Amino acid sequence: MTHKEKALMYFEKKFHCYQAVLAAYADACGLTEEQALKLGACFGSGMRKGEVCGACTGALMVLGAMYGQYDNTDSQSRQIANEVNDKMINGFAEVCGSYLCNDLLGCDISTKKGVEHALENRLFVEFCPLMVANAVDVLERIIEEQKHE
Repeated sequence: MTHKEKALMYFEKKFHCYQAVLAAYADACGLTEEQALKLGACFGSGMRKGEVCGACTGALMVLGAMYGQYDNTDSQSRQIANEVNDKMINGFAEVCGSYLCNDLLGCDISTKKGVEHALENRLFVEFCPLMVANAVDVLERIIEEQKHE
């Protein structure tokens, strides 16, 4: 099963977008599936405020686990982390039109009215899986690029 298939499977099982992306890469991040799902529990729907899309945030967490700085004297890893962060945010926005959940959904999901709009229009069921798939596509491209740098 590919990472994209796995992420979409998690999302279909009603996990948040963030959880779906991070759990699909749990092994690559040195996490168990349970740890990944728990870590992602509060990040879906742009942290429930419509901010950065959870699928994009999940991909950023994967990139952090793979390329992030853990030694404060290692400025090169900080630079790499900053670069992959920018590639993810910009790449996701390029593909999707934005990286902000509210912009993507066309409603303010931090409000009851916005959530109702999203539910009535099946955005979480029909639109959000596309964002999960797009986040994984951009993430995979970045990981592949990093192998060649």
